[in-house]
Amino acid sequence: MKLQKATCFALFAVIELARDPSRQLSAAEIADKYSISAHHLAKVLRDLGRAGIVVAARGVGGGYKFAGNPRRLTLMDVIALFEPIKSDTLSEGEPLPVTDAGQALHLVLKEIDEHAIATFRSITISTMLKLVEDGRGGRRTAR
Repeated sequence: MKLQKATCFALFAVIELARDPSRQLSAAEIADKYSISAHHLAKVLRDLGRAGIVVAARGVGGGYKFAGNPRRLTLMDVIALFEPIKSDTLSEGEPLPVTDAGQALHLVLKEIDEHAIATFRSITISTMLKLVEDGRGGRRTAR
């Protein structure tokens, strides 16, 4: 499964801000840390603000703070703001064929999506922070 850029940016921002909810960070500071577009991240942070996950402070020294509950907010809560998780197509714009094999593949993809959704719903931001702190969220080694 591959998440869209905006979704990944949102998860990075939420995790970064949730590390210390009293700390305020600018979009540029978060973008620099993750080597992502500050302009694109600002749009994502605006959407997170509308959802009540972050709060924004304008002006000199402005930035964003985490406003959610890390023990209740799940990965799915964030992902659902930016993209649907569905298995209606094999790839963008290419519908599954209406054949026995196509229907069987649809059932398998639907089951995989249901497992992914259940997993995303079960992992909280608090759990993600523990993974990051434990080093299990570290860089993968080259193969």
